Amino acid sequence: MKTGDNVLISPEVTHKDEWTLGSVIEVEANPFVGTVIAAKTADGEIYFEKECLFKPAV
Repeated sequence: MKTGDNVLISPEVTHKDEWTLGSVIEVEANPFVGTVIAAKTADGEIYFEKECLFKPAV
């Protein structure tokens, strides 16, 4: 994933019932947990977590 990609954010991160659509705003190579993705939703909320909790939006 790279900045600008559309992604689906896991309910485990958002605490919502379904996967949430967002846009990647930052990709960080964290030496402790691996790749960390930060994504912003259409309503302005920003979520960040390990890459495995995001998937590409088709």
